[in-house]
Amino acid sequence: MPRVLTETDVADFRDRLCAAAERLFAEKGPDAVTMRQLAAELGVSPMTPYRYFQDKDDILAAVRTNGFNQFAETLEAARSSAKSARAKAAAVGDAYVRFAFEHPHTYKLMFDLNQPMGDEQHPELMEAGRRAHETQTAWVKDQIAAGEMVGDPQQIGAMFWAATHGVVVLEMAGKLPPGAARELHHQLSSTLAKGLKPGA
Repeated sequence: MPRVLTETDVADFRDRLCAAAERLFAEKGPDAVTMRQLAAELGVSPMTPYRYFQDKDDILAAVRTNGFNQFAETLEAARSSAKSARAKAAAVGDAYVRFAFEHPHTYKLMFDLNQPMGDEQHPELMEAGRRAHETQTAWVKDQIAAGEMVGDPQQIGAMFWAATHGVVVLEMAGKLPPGAARELHHQLSSTLAKGLKPGA
């Protein structure tokens, strides 16, 4: 008879399984990973993961949810650590690039084009994605309030997000030399910001 699991037991195993899944998903692609492989990675029986997750899609959703929340926490902390609107913008941008390259497996899975951004079965993924999206407009609102920029914060945030994501992915794909994404991010951000100044 299986022993009764405490909330701590469940949380610990889910964390271990998500960590193993993140690595295997990034190395092989989610479609190539099986529940049996995940179980073997943790040295448990093939049926054990099913005590904690419905299926592999459920695990992938949990991994991506954790990624978006970690990403959001990093950018929120960067914004709150700076004082001026301009400093907040710079801190968020630098934190974005740093997070992507410190957690490349996580970042790639977060933005996997083959995976949905949540549904009624995974509302926590939708919420984590919404939170991450908010980090891309919060600092823009600071800039607008300080008179540094004019325009719609959602649209402006999307422009900067697209530019930053683009240079990150290009470097990850080997299309830019190591370290180039950070420098190019600074150049793009400076150029975009100039065009968004009042009276520009």
